[in-house]
Amino acid sequence: MSAGEWVSTSMPYLTPRGEGQPDAWGQELAERGRRGGQRIVGAGEVAASDDVAELLELAPGQAVVVRRRVMFLEDLPCELTDTYYPTSIARGTRLAGTAKIPGGAVTLLAELGYVGVRVREEVSARMPGEEEREALRIEPGEPVLRLTRVTLDLEDRPIQLDKMTMPAHRQRLRYEMRIG
Repeated sequence: MSAGEWVSTSMPYLTPRGEGQPDAWGQELAERGRRGGQRIVGAGEVAASDDVAELLELAPGQAVVVRRRVMFLEDLPCELTDTYYPTSIARGTRLAGTAKIPGGAVTLLAELGYVGVRVREEVSARMPGEEEREALRIEPGEPVLRLTRVTLDLEDRPIQLDKMTMPAHRQRLRYEMRIG
């Protein structure tokens, strides 16, 4: 694996953490002897776009809470992540702010009574927009991977939507599934 390449699995990012534990990204970096972090570039309520509304099973234009982050591996941006929540879950909570959340958002969701039990992920590739290209520091002509993840609770209600954009040449996704 080259210095800028990263292999990731989804499961640690879906599981609430114990008190005092680092967020999943911080722990994954530490376990691999790497450094990095995240910068929260914005948070608050916005009108849901058509695709966000559909995935969260809301009306288009309905207010949602979004947290926008840039993830770093070493000093290189490796992912742009926008995470959306229904306002009925996130309004007035730390999910609507720009401060780092101890243990990560999944842990806070569990503390609020929202635990994911099923997830849908869709991966696609495309060419980035100019702002994405600049934010990820990639050259013209380099594609990105787009991972869209919807987390659902026990009643099959969407509680979180993640839209992640990653440089394709620096990312490898690994999926492991139990059969039976």
